[in-house]
Amino acid sequence: MPRPKRSEAPSREGAASASAPGGRRLREPLARDMVARRMTNAERFAPLPPERRAAWEFFNAGDNPFFPAWVGLRLEEVRRDYARFRLPWRDVLRQPVGVMHGGAIATLIDTAVVPAIGSAYDGPRVLLTIDMHVQFLAPIERDDAVAEAWVERRGKSIVFCRVEVRSGAGELAATGALVYKVGPPR
Repeated sequence: MPRPKRSEAPSREGAASASAPGGRRLREPLARDMVARRMTNAERFAPLPPERRAAWEFFNAGDNPFFPAWVGLRLEEVRRDYARFRLPWRDVLRQPVGVMHGGAIATLIDTAVVPAIGSAYDGPRVLLTIDMHVQFLAPIERDDAVAEAWVERRGKSIVFCRVEVRSGAGELAATGALVYKVGPPR
């Protein structure tokens, strides 16, 4: 069977030009010539209504009895399928060589996905970690750790998430891929 002939591509001149007043041809900017502003992770997700956002404030309450508060995690932002946490640097979180302990970073990763997942529900749900993979890419030394977590895909009861942890200076320090089981309303 003979191969179909390729049609000639339109000339770059014709594809990238337009008529200006007076019949002059002007070159339109090509996509590769334009510098697009990169959307932040948070901007990819819809803001939560105030009442749903307020449901997550317990993470920052002074009387929070849960493990994330004991470690020092602070919820900075929650949106539909997205959350950002900060783990402020404290000497008790460091290894003997002076960098933040991997267990503290793993705790940050595992906790950051909870509001991202839970933000889609009207009330509390049981959220259980099924699987968690962490890649440590760079040490965090005497600086905060900031985690951005988001939902990649939701099933009926299984949710797949991603997390990026950066130092307070913005250096990528760790990534995480997590799978969670979502239980019935509580």
